[in-house]
Amino acid sequence: MAAISSIRNIGPASEAMYNAAGIMTAEDLRQMGADAAYAKLLETGNRPHFIGYYALHMALQGRPWNDCKGEEKKALRVKFDAIKASHFNAPKSELDAFMDQIGLIDRR
Repeated sequence: MAAISSIRNIGPASEAMYNAAGIMTAEDLRQMGADAAYAKLLETGNRPHFIGYYALHMALQGRPWNDCKGEEKKALRVKFDAIKASHFNAPKSELDAFMDQIGLIDRR
């Protein structure tokens, strides 16, 4: 079984995050796929970051992290926003909580 950091563009810090989320090997990560693995990171408390998400997609394809452009990047942004919305509950500020309570926050 290969270490996650054996995948191009994934370093020791990212490997530690995946390990903490229960994803221990490169094979596990490849089998899960980018979307499920990123959702697992968010479920375990990691903050969402679009670059990390699309860099993971590029890494699993063996491409440079900054190879994502144009329509491909736009499509990944839509998927990232959906994963973030369903797997990450950021604490609300008092103002946001109040605005939500009185119906001023858009709930898309």
